[in-house]
Amino acid sequence: MTTAWLVLAVGDDRQHGGNDGYDDDPSRHYSWDDTVPNHGNIAVGDVIALWDKKQLLGLGVVSGIETGSQTKTLYFCPECKKADFKRRKRLKPACRCNQCGAVFEVPGSKTKQVVTYRSRHGETWMDGRGLLTGTQLRALCDSPDSQLSMRPARWERLRDALLATEGLDASDLDLDAGGENAAEAKERRRITGGHRMTNVRTRVGQGPFRKQLLNDHGQVCAFTGPAPAAAIQAAHLYSYAEESEHHDWGGLLLRNDVHSLFDRGQISVNPDTGCIEVDDELLGYPVYAELHGRAPLVSLRPEHEVWLAAHWRMHQSARVSVPASRVPEAAS
Repeated sequence: MTTAWLVLAVGDDRQHGGNDGYDDDPSRHYSWDDTVPNHGNIAVGDVIALWDKKQLLGLGVVSGIETGSQTKTLYFCPECKKADFKRRKRLKPACRCNQCGAVFEVPGSKTKQVVTYRSRHGETWMDGRGLLTGTQLRALCDSPDSQLSMRPARWERLRDALLATEGLDASDLDLDAGGENAAEAKERRRITGGHRMTNVRTRVGQGPFRKQLLNDHGQVCAFTGPAPAAAIQAAHLYSYAEESEHHDWGGLLLRNDVHSLFDRGQISVNPDTGCIEVDDELLGYPVYAELHGRAPLVSLRPEHEVWLAAHWRMHQSARVSVPASRVPEAAS
């Protein structure tokens, strides 16, 4: 069985103050050091799934692990000397110890030489925001009650849970790590056939939503132009998994491949220019490069523009590295 790792990346929501966090870019790399339990157990070829306590962020296959060393600053409660304290955003003094209850403005500190690790998994990254909740992810771990920030699980169980969600099939989860080391670490498995029964969450009202878009725009992909009805999908301009509502003027028809790339944030509309932008990695494909800098081909209402601007900002901010704590979840 393939090993999967559920790893915590809480970004700006980190509350524990025991260290300065880590330099992460969830869709490309994940960082930790030898102060973290299980620090030496993640291997090339393992599946790494990032979450923020509330939901899955995404997953990929580890194609390489870089190691190094650095001097790390560790912080602790000046009363009991424990690192289990919270930095408070509004209350003063700014810190409160979860162990002894002491409050203080400035924590104690010390330095320590640590071994650093950084995984590479961007080659196979699959955005998974909203597909699984924090509660579902905890239940999939080998030890569901674990409070560690790096928790082992079984890829097969995680994969089955993802396949039971809407909009995914086995091909979406055929993760293939890049690089020679990853290729050596993964054995090619026989592809099995057949069928199985699963509980699938269905989007209520999706049919009428698509019909309304066809009435509004005809058989036209908003970014690429006319297309057969079977080749275009009703795309929400926001996360339906979070909203669970079909907002008026909250969708456009997009060609199937463009819809997938739009959901991943690789195709978006810049609100400052009103033009389509595509990721650099897509510019090598003429079919997508020709979209870059072009205005959408359908008339947009102000509501469309608001949703598209929010989509653009969300995915722009997701490309910025954010620090994340590597301490036990219970400490926050």
